[in-house]
Amino acid sequence: MNQIIASLKGYVYGLSLPKIGVVDILEIIIIAFALYHVTFWVKRTRAWTLVKGVFVLFSAYIVAYILDMSVILWVFDKTIGLGITALLIVFQPELRKALEELGQKKIVSSILPFDENKDRNIRFTDRTVNEIVRATSELAKAKTGALIIMEKDIILSEYERTGIIIDSAISSQLLINIFEHNTPLHDGAVIVRGDRIVAATCYLPLSDNMGLSKDLGTRHRAAVGISEVSDSLTVIVSEETGMISVAVGGKLLRNIDGDLLRRKLNDFQGKPSEEKPKKYFWRRKGGDRT
Repeated sequence: MNQIIASLKGYVYGLSLPKIGVVDILEIIIIAFALYHVTFWVKRTRAWTLVKGVFVLFSAYIVAYILDMSVILWVFDKTIGLGITALLIVFQPELRKALEELGQKKIVSSILPFDENKDRNIRFTDRTVNEIVRATSELAKAKTGALIIMEKDIILSEYERTGIIIDSAISSQLLINIFEHNTPLHDGAVIVRGDRIVAATCYLPLSDNMGLSKDLGTRHRAAVGISEVSDSLTVIVSEETGMISVAVGGKLLRNIDGDLLRRKLNDFQGKPSEEKPKKYFWRRKGGDRT
């Protein structure tokens, strides 16, 4: 009996928590702070999709290890170094931007946030929606090509740097003037962040989706391309027909009117639509050249 009690005491003693000092608590806080910001950074960028792919590969490695699949384990062991190098190359723009933000970050304000606007869920105001719809309608009537990107959670700084910084309040007059023919800013896309136009004449990645119609021009392909690598919403006005389209999630909704555009912007904002929408269809094929 005494041996059993002694064994239980030894087992409980082995499960007892180690002594935690001030340095240990400080280490836990630093690691938690770093993990939080790394996770937040990954969620904001296109790296999140790639991270999910890495997780799938890691799960496959665990299964191979449990089942003792020697060939698969050998392949993983020989390619792990190459895989890490490939990830660094793929993530290079995001890593560079993260280091830039780290150098500009105010550590104290990050730990103790006092910004009253930080927790606001509204992406942009109704005034912004009205100005964009008004500008888009006027541009469509005049058959003036336009490309307006509404940023969501993934920050588009990589593409913002390819254009000219504006950092201006949104107005329909400004948008119309930007896309006016033969003006310095009319070529390229406008990026909207919140209630401000941050940049114009931005260059975007073209979609390589073979399912898109050959009739689609560069403007529409760029809109679909940016929607494939981010969670943004892009408003397109065709220069040839004046047709209004919306690209989001790699899909193109074509030939819409101002009312449906307003509903799409409200949905993107997180504001429920009060009117019952008409039947429109998302398309990947068919269209005009712009």
